[in-house]
Amino acid sequence: MEDIKNNIIEDLKIIKYPDFNRDIVSFGIIKDILIKDEKINFILNVNTDNVKHKEIIEKDIFNLINQKYNFKDIQINFIEHSDLSNKNSSLKIKKIIAIASCKGGVGKSTMSLNIACQLAKKYKVGYLDLDIYGPSLPLMIGIKEQPKLVDDKLIPIEKFNMKFMSFGFLNNDNSPAIWRGPMVSRMTQQFFDRVEWGELDFLILDLPPGTGDIQLTLVQKIALTGAVMVTTPQNLSLIDVEKGSDMFKKVNTPIIGIIENMSMFSINGFVKNYDNNKGISLSINNDDVSIDNNGDFKVEFDIFKGEGGNIESKRLGIPLLGKISLDPNLSIASDAGTPYVLKETNSYNYHEFEKISNKIINQN
Repeated sequence: MEDIKNNIIEDLKIIKYPDFNRDIVSFGIIKDILIKDEKINFILNVNTDNVKHKEIIEKDIFNLINQKYNFKDIQINFIEHSDLSNKNSSLKIKKIIAIASCKGGVGKSTMSLNIACQLAKKYKVGYLDLDIYGPSLPLMIGIKEQPKLVDDKLIPIEKFNMKFMSFGFLNNDNSPAIWRGPMVSRMTQQFFDRVEWGELDFLILDLPPGTGDIQLTLVQKIALTGAVMVTTPQNLSLIDVEKGSDMFKKVNTPIIGIIENMSMFSINGFVKNYDNNKGISLSINNDDVSIDNNGDFKVEFDIFKGEGGNIESKRLGIPLLGKISLDPNLSIASDAGTPYVLKETNSYNYHEFEKISNKIINQN
């Protein structure tokens, strides 16, 4: 009987989950296959309210089994998800927020850390770096030590009033991770099952780029409160970000809002010995610059042309949470191992991170 079941599982791998390139077996929706005499019953765990998707999966399974096997009774049943919070029943975490983007290099890790740091001023916060192939958290918080193992559970590293976990803490020799999909999926699950997070108000997830095994494991195994999408202004970034947004929509994960990073570059200056009566004017790139009565001025440059944040916000009908400007101090802070919002407390970006975190707190 087990041989037949294993053969059926192998055959099911040719069936793709609707609108994805991943098969339904690796997606983890086959929970059980019950075989008795000439009857077969499939128990499926599909985390979606999309009736069409369920109908497609049911039809594809029925047709495949009907063609290749001789069962007289083929039943396909879906587990009801009346309460998605059951997925997180073993976790004492109130809200799990994913910071995501299909595009690499848009600043997800920087956004994630500074948002988490702002939240940690008032709430119990955990931070999980899920970029298994290129973890950046150890550098960004200046930690090289490995987490302790107590009662078969990893104890998060604590710093800046937060609990941290990253594959980078476990892979201290910095050797490249060369893992196949199933291994990545198992490791992702372990960061929830075998990490002693304790009681948290927020767990912030820093996701890698793409819509691969890590993202799909998350939406299938964990009940995410929502996702925040990060983009940059230009269309090249926006094309990939749209793919990530659409993935979350397909699996019924709410998208809280959009962050536009690298939105502009701002220069503050002043005119020495300024006398408003002398008619002094300032022009940069043929654009007139306003000078106030004290001789102070501010110039903003759109280094990356485009309206990526606004466009994606309007397309999805969700808020633009904030715009983070280009600031050398952001990268300096990351390299120094201290979150930007703990150092640059009077900056424009500090107030944007504060605004973004407040919107996340107040989202329904």
